Amino acid sequence: MKRGKNAEEANGDGDNAAAETKKQKKTKEPEAPILYEDPPDKLTSQDGREVNFKITSWNVDGLRAWVKKKGLDWVREESPDVLCLQETKCAEKSLPAEITSMPEYPHKYWNGSDEKEGYSGVAMLCKTEPVNVTYGIGKEEHDKEGRVITAEFEKFFLVTAYVPNASKGLVRLDYRKTWDVDFRSYLSDLDKKKPVVLCGDLNVAHQEIDLKNPKGNKKNAGFTPEEREGFSELLAAGFIDSFRELYPEQAYAYTFWTYMMNSRAKNVGWRLDYFVLSATLRSGLCDNKIRNKAMGSDHCPITLLMAV
Repeated sequence: MKRGKNAEEANGDGDNAAAETKKQKKTKEPEAPILYEDPPDKLTSQDGREVNFKITSWNVDGLRAWVKKKGLDWVREESPDVLCLQETKCAEKSLPAEITSMPEYPHKYWNGSDEKEGYSGVAMLCKTEPVNVTYGIGKEEHDKEGRVITAEFEKFFLVTAYVPNASKGLVRLDYRKTWDVDFRSYLSDLDKKKPVVLCGDLNVAHQEIDLKNPKGNKKNAGFTPEEREGFSELLAAGFIDSFRELYPEQAYAYTFWTYMMNSRAKNVGWRLDYFVLSATLRSGLCDNKIRNKAMGSDHCPITLLMAV
């Protein structure tokens, strides 16, 4: 049957409409990011005591740049008793006056890399003077990179650490495994004397819930089976992950987002920053906060609220 021109045009329009509908179906709307809202602070411990000690930990990804980004304004508002910083990337002689002269924290301690200026580095700023402060973990192969400060307080040790990254291509994974064993031994020895609070960038997302894309990262630094097992072994040695202790099922709670691909706005992140406590401190644990609204680094600060 021969069709007229109008019939052909009508049919063509129908085909175009169908194709357009099909195209629209294939184009998925981008998913709205699921964000983590830091809940109100819990100010009472499991055994009914009120918070009397507050510690903040923050990987600042370069202290000098972080100071310029007004990181100290946030610190003054948060006002922790102790501020622990990682990845300071700054020799002590180059520290900005804005932080070295802070009257709120008269007791300041710095540990940087012996071999590479502008690499690694940790700091601890205290309102009250610790009983004693040490640097490193007593092993030169680790201590030359400036990764640990330990402060002894009356009732506990506070350790801040910037744990080595296994690096791109996992070129430092073997070294990282050695670190995990030696660091666990160091913490366990401290724990025999007094309970321990460990804070810092531990460079591992322990479980799949601790990062946005677990399937695609199983062979990447920070989520290898070896690194995750190292963290499991630390917990098995008598320590607790305070955030998971309080929020065992909380997803989308991250502390690090790469600067690439607008990851922070999309909340495509990792939980790499922790407060790990001796299990004996569990009764005094009030809260572990993820302050993800605070800007100035590719990590956000975390804050521990304790009754000691």
